[in-house]
Amino acid sequence: MPTFEVFAGEYIEAHAGEWRNAKHRQQWQNTLATYAFPVIGDLPVDAITLDHILKILEPIWPTKTETASRVRQRIENVLDAAIAKGLRTAANPARWKGNLKHLLAAPEKAKAVTHHRALPYAELPDFINTLRQVEGLSAQALLFTILTASRTNEVLQARWPEVDLDAALWIIPGARMKAGREHRVPLSDAALDILRPLHECREQDNSFVFPGMKPNKPLSSMAMLMTLRRMQPGLTVHGFRSSFRDWCAEQTNFHPDIAEAALAHVINDKARAAYERGDKLDKRRELMRRWAAYCLQQPQRSESPNTNRRLDTPVARSILTP
Repeated sequence: MPTFEVFAGEYIEAHAGEWRNAKHRQQWQNTLATYAFPVIGDLPVDAITLDHILKILEPIWPTKTETASRVRQRIENVLDAAIAKGLRTAANPARWKGNLKHLLAAPEKAKAVTHHRALPYAELPDFINTLRQVEGLSAQALLFTILTASRTNEVLQARWPEVDLDAALWIIPGARMKAGREHRVPLSDAALDILRPLHECREQDNSFVFPGMKPNKPLSSMAMLMTLRRMQPGLTVHGFRSSFRDWCAEQTNFHPDIAEAALAHVINDKARAAYERGDKLDKRRELMRRWAAYCLQQPQRSESPNTNRRLDTPVARSILTP
């Protein structure tokens, strides 16, 4: 009878081809090694009980709810495989429905959701005006991220073969998308103005659009965040997607589905999703053109002494001083 650790290793090896990248496999190994193996790693797969599962989950369920939920799901998958192979006859103690559901708080209620702090869209023109004066590749990457309403990793991992400057189109492979499907991003003139100079001076041994300091490596994942922190502490890069969504809802007449498609969000209604086959590219192209025009407009200064002053700080001024 194999131990849980041994059988989990066999499970991971057997299913490695289903996962999009090596990072996903490493996450499986790391979470089980950190939380599950110290408790049940040396136990035979048919000896694991509900008490063991609770001993793993209860300490981290209130504080690391998302991680704990993933640990539970991974243990459940491994034990389901053990049952399928006839190594275990008892019910799966890591099952949620009809089991742990009655003993642990629902994941969505176990801990308050913390949203990414977003800049109100009314303050964006002022912010963008300052950002365009900041030199450096990270500032260009941040501006491109805002103009395309993309996620940080999607931009940092972008490669030149994905970009068609003539067609003003960036095609992100499904392997890099959160939803696992290809996403076409229409590029506004403002976004192209960022890409064209970078394309002209690109390095032959580095295919990344925003290259890092090391050969054939992208810009650091912290680069944009550090630029943002120097400009306006407390904001997150991801929060600009919320700014974009709020602007779409309050300042345009585009159907909400167009904005959701621009953000590469998946339609939760399966019946609707079955009929929504297209990606609304033409309509999204016009939406992104208007978004760029809004972001790049000259900010309108308010007469109120408390308006648009967040960027008028010693730190903000210091990054603009030669």
